[in-house]
Amino acid sequence: MRYAVPDLAEGARHETELEIERSRFITWTAHTPGAMAFETLLSEARRAHSNASHHCSAFIAGPPGEQNAIGFSDDGEPGGTAGRPMFQVLEGAGLGRIGCVVIRYFGGIKLGTGGLARAYAQAVSEALDTLPRREVIERTPLNLKVDFAGEAEARAWCGAHDIPVEHADYQADGVTLTLGWPSDIERDLEPLNSRLKGRMTLVDPLL
Repeated sequence: MRYAVPDLAEGARHETELEIERSRFITWTAHTPGAMAFETLLSEARRAHSNASHHCSAFIAGPPGEQNAIGFSDDGEPGGTAGRPMFQVLEGAGLGRIGCVVIRYFGGIKLGTGGLARAYAQAVSEALDTLPRREVIERTPLNLKVDFAGEAEARAWCGAHDIPVEHADYQADGVTLTLGWPSDIERDLEPLNSRLKGRMTLVDPLL
């Protein structure tokens, strides 16, 4: 599976702001590969903006379509007017490993439930418009044993096909290379086997 995630370093955040009917909506967006990373983002937002009226939030700590490591909160806004609209924007964008906190400073004019839902959705949507992104490719480990003479050829083939060699275990009779095989591509090593003239063995326990 391939999908986009925020191209932000650990602890970094993307910040945007808009004003609607005198209320300020400040959006913090971050790369949240796990629920703990999201909780850190939320805690930092609450600490940095302790006087704000609300700290509404939504996150997907996994790939698009994740059903378990997700969450959203209205943080005191009327039910369903903040967290869920925020989450729906994240979900609709097809992004993964992403968390958002929208910090609201109330400006004295009530927006109504529909107006609130639109405002929080807009805050996240505008944040995503300028969010830096990178592609993530989910991979599964594949162990391939070759002789010493074939290691360079195997590494070159993997490099040409964007398959990283994540580990190498050297033994007396050769080397076992652990490959990060893209989970969305069928495992076909026959071209490499032909180049190595059959001097390779799959030792992946799944095969």
